[in-house]
Amino acid sequence: MTSNEAFYDVIGFGDEIPGIFAVISAAREYRRRTKKYPRVLLMSKANLQQGIGGHLVRGGLAYLDRSQIEPSLRTSLGLDTFGSPAAIYKEFLQRAGVITVGIDPGKANTVLKQMLSEAGVAILSNVAISSVNKQGQKIVSITTSKGTIYYGKQFIDATVNAELAQAAGVRKLKGFETFGLPESELCVSVIFETQGLSVRRLKEIEYNYLKRFTNIADTEAQKFLLHAAGYNAKLAEQLRSEMLEPRGNLKTLYAGRDYIDIRSPALSVAYHSFRGTKLFLPETGVILDEGNIGVISDDRLSWNALLFDITASEAETLARTGAKPTRKMLQEITYVEKWFKSLGATSVTPASEVYIRHAGNVTGVVEPLTGTKMLLGGVSPAEALATFAYHFDMRGGIPGISPRAIENGWSQGLNFQMPVFNVGIQHALINQIRNLAVVSPASGFEGYATAAGRIVEFNAAVGHGVGIAAIIAIQSNRNLADISNWEVRKVLLETGQLPRIFGIAKTGEALRMRELEKLLAPNPQAFIGKDSNINDSDRIDNEEKNNLLSPLNSQLQKSELPVLLESKP
Repeated sequence: MTSNEAFYDVIGFGDEIPGIFAVISAAREYRRRTKKYPRVLLMSKANLQQGIGGHLVRGGLAYLDRSQIEPSLRTSLGLDTFGSPAAIYKEFLQRAGVITVGIDPGKANTVLKQMLSEAGVAILSNVAISSVNKQGQKIVSITTSKGTIYYGKQFIDATVNAELAQAAGVRKLKGFETFGLPESELCVSVIFETQGLSVRRLKEIEYNYLKRFTNIADTEAQKFLLHAAGYNAKLAEQLRSEMLEPRGNLKTLYAGRDYIDIRSPALSVAYHSFRGTKLFLPETGVILDEGNIGVISDDRLSWNALLFDITASEAETLARTGAKPTRKMLQEITYVEKWFKSLGATSVTPASEVYIRHAGNVTGVVEPLTGTKMLLGGVSPAEALATFAYHFDMRGGIPGISPRAIENGWSQGLNFQMPVFNVGIQHALINQIRNLAVVSPASGFEGYATAAGRIVEFNAAVGHGVGIAAIIAIQSNRNLADISNWEVRKVLLETGQLPRIFGIAKTGEALRMRELEKLLAPNPQAFIGKDSNINDSDRIDNEEKNNLLSPLNSQLQKSELPVLLESKP
């Protein structure tokens, strides 16, 4: 071995949470089987001295999006508030001191470093890929810009834009290309932290805004509201109505022990009136939205609220350049700082990296995952590694999807019930490069699936499974793409790590979703999710599908019950 060569069993590229869990799981499983420390490497293009944990740490996302389980289902199955998460994710939350959904990014960084160290995972910062070296359908090594060659047996990509996979020649669709919208992309956020503004004080401020903006007789407040609406009376009326509950009560914020849900646009209206811009993302390109707030301490609040509209090309560029806030973003932060300081904050600090929700999806995976399959309950219970529930939530929306749906004759609306689906790893395994997995929002999602599949808690379960699969592959002289969900599940069972499995098939909604996903696909024949073969006879008497139905299924299809938290990731 020369000084510019290094050899590992498993190499992870990217330090987003699911990738970290994947390499930790691989290292733990290797040691469990061999009683020896593994050769596992986590490399990242970021400066890991500034924190390990991607957008959760350097991006400052202190409000975690958790699995959303309907109260009736929790009661019937005896589940905890957030169901039954992957064992490694549950361990992480406990060690980081998470009460409900709020996490201190500093504590997350410390815990992740501890978990990596305990597992014997090597860490490498500031890595730029010069080339990916392949033999046939396998990656052999990664050559960095510094000339060092890192050899590996199995590779895991945990970047939001599948950067390692792209460098290896895997095709990635831009934006929402599966809907014929290659430049349409979800908005990004610059998370910022305020200090000096207590939860109690924030409640008082919002309550006063709500009282004034909903009072038609308050002419001064109505002028501010109209200003924030861009002098559009219809939009002003809509914003005013969103500040009230159905029975006319003020829609005040909800504060939990470690989080706050902002439920009305009152604070947003006040900011945009101050800023002199319209509270309408498609026109202005930036809004202070109704925030999800992580409460780190009583007067230290982390805001996921500042949204920026971007194209798919811009999302890719952001991801490739270290997700650093642009000049436009930093300029907006100066106005945010002035406004919050006028409310009593002593400081306003933006995160060092932008929270990129989505940046396209890879193709050519072992089995793509669609919104339709999620609504059918995901993988079968016999091969499931976990169960996850989350709304098809596209914060900020997918630009152009409504006109495209209407143009193609769709008239049923774009809202769907929340899927409760079983988790597997086949959508993360690359078929053409058989020792590579992509564990991130860039995995092999098609159609609406990315809306729920991009969430960290879901990908944490996938990462846990992929890490175990990597060691199964090595010890059986196979590749990641050869490993089944069932083989990973067997390990989780043997080690007491298998969560509760309770996926639900919502067949009627799945049929409707299937129709929309195929309708919007540029080439319906290319929409290859295996669930695409449902036909109208599946509405009744389909024995195979009925076997997937939970006893609660008919009850849940009648109405979607409210979830505990109003979460907008």
